[in-house]
Formats: sequence, C-alpha cells, structure tokens
Amino acid sequence: MHHVGVLALDGVVPFELGIPARIFGAARSATGSPLYSVTTCSVDGHPVRTEADYRLTVSHDASLLATVDTVVIPPSHTLGPIRDEGRLPGPLREALAAIRPGTRIVAICTGTYVLAAAGLLDGRPATTHWREAGHLQRLFTTTRVDPDVLFVDDGDILTSAGVAAGIDLCLHIVRRDHGSDIANDVARSCVVPPWRDGGQAQYIRRPVPDPSAPGTAPTQAWVLERLAEPVTLADMAAHARVSVRTFTRRFRDEVGTSPGRWLVRQRVDLARHLLETTDWPVDRVASHAGLGTGVSLRQHLHAAIGVTPQAYRRTFRPASAADVTGRPRPVAP
Repeated sequence: MHHVGVLALDGVVPFELGIPARIFGAARSATGSPLYSVTTCSVDGHPVRTEADYRLTVSHDASLLATVDTVVIPPSHTLGPIRDEGRLPGPLREALAAIRPGTRIVAICTGTYVLAAAGLLDGRPATTHWREAGHLQRLFTTTRVDPDVLFVDDGDILTSAGVAAGIDLCLHIVRRDHGSDIANDVARSCVVPPWRDGGQAQYIRRPVPDPSAPGTAPTQAWVLERLAEPVTLADMAAHARVSVRTFTRRFRDEVGTSPGRWLVRQRVDLARHLLETTDWPVDRVASHAGLGTGVSLRQHLHAAIGVTPQAYRRTFRPASAADVTGRPRPVAP
C-alpha cells in the first residue's frame, strides 16, 4: 500500500488539508482493497492552528515524512518568513531534509512556497494560486512559475493552484498510479469532475478599468463598450489623443502587455461571459464579442484557457441551466 504523509503547518487551510485523505482514501482496487493510507502530521506533533476558528490535533510529528512514499504540503495563510523572506524555520527545514530520495513531493496552492524555500524547485516548473504567482516568481527567481495552469507534474515534484485545483492534482496522481478507471471511480465517489487537464488555465476574473483614472484607463473603458466593433490600435491612440507609438508605450507600461493582446483578452473574456450566461450559438457569441466566427472563437478560447466553447459552457452553466431533476437543459452548440 502506498503511504501518503500530509504536513499540516500553522495556519493551514482546512479544505485543502482534507483533500488528500478524501481523494486518496477513496481509491480502491478491483477487489475493494484501499490503495493508499493517509497520515497527517505537524512539525512537532502538537496541535496546529487553522485558517478557521479551531485547532487540529494530530498524532505524529514530522519525522513521519521520512517514512512515507508521498509527502503532501497543503497551503497555510501564515507562512511568515517562508513567504516573506524565502526562509524555512529550522525544524521544518530539518524535517524536509530528512525526506528519503525518490519520495514524491506534492504542494497544494501556497504550499509551493515551502518547496521553493527548501530549494526543491530550483530550475524546475511549478504553479500556485494565481494571486501568489507573481510574488512567488520574484522571491524565487530560479523557479519557473506558470500562473496559468491548474497543476504542474514534474515527475517527483508536483504543484497545484488553489482550492479545487488540489483535487485535480490528487486525482491526476491516482490516475498516474492506477489508471483512469480507478481515478474515475474516485471522482464519482467524491462527486467531482473526473478530469480537468493540468494545462487548463486557472479561471481568473480581471478588474474593469476605472474610466476616471489617469493614463490609458479611459481608453480601455471606451474600448470595452465597443468590443463588437473593429477597433484598431490607431482608434485607441486617437481616443487617447496621442501618437500610436506613445499610446503603445504608455499602455504597455501600465497594463504589462500590448494593446492588441489586451484587446483579444477582453474579447475572449466577454465571450466567456456570454457562454456562461446565454444559450446563444457559438457563432453569435463570437460575433458579439468581436471575434468574428465560431472558428475564431474556438481558436482564441483554446489558446487563452485551453478548452473549447462547449467544454467551457458545460463547466460554467448557471444554476438556471438545470431543471429540478438536476439534468441540464440543452444549450445551443
């Protein structure tokens, strides 16, 4: 049986802490035998504070980590010097150093900071919650942080984005260990989607610019009211009353990307909203969002978040899209 050790740090987030036990604990062989055992520990074996209003009592200290096959580190909201300085407290550093070579190590959400501070992500790809990705990259410059995926599988080290992405990662591990049939059974038992590709983007909503703000924000707001129209870079510069070159430079300085890339992103975001909230055919959504045809929408949506319009719509249908029996009503292709 494969032994999973889960390390609960002070400030641990209870939801993510429970994911390994729930997912791995539901994995059974064809004869019904459990495929994993899951044990939780703290650094010193003492109770740990959680992000919520209670403490958790554990039965093991971090010496457990030297005996298991997989180590999982859930997120904590009080990482202190780990997040602020990239420095591990001595006892935690010693516990991680005692992990046997070849042990699989998994971090969920901000647990990635712990692996990075231990030097385990130097020169390696990783991800974390999109809100933390920029800070993680600045703090650990040798880690290749990808903010746009649900999880990263780099062989013996795996990292995930926040919250439900931890479920996706643990299901992926079950699938990698035992195949799709068992992973699908686990997903069915836990009433979660059986598969979301790790390369699928994190679903991130971006703020709308304030039209009264200085700089290019008024032009951004103006463009957002005309996404269905053929707005050009020259049109944007003319609205801002500057040259195309000056507008492009200011826009990139303020937004961090080119006006053309930003415009495509806004049109894709509008298309996503329409897929979530309407039954419009894909061609109509594409036209209303300024993306032309359904073919163009499919290409842009897949490039942006790695899924098709139909798959996106199935994931994000509002509650009104289901009847009282829980069966989704048909939506236009």
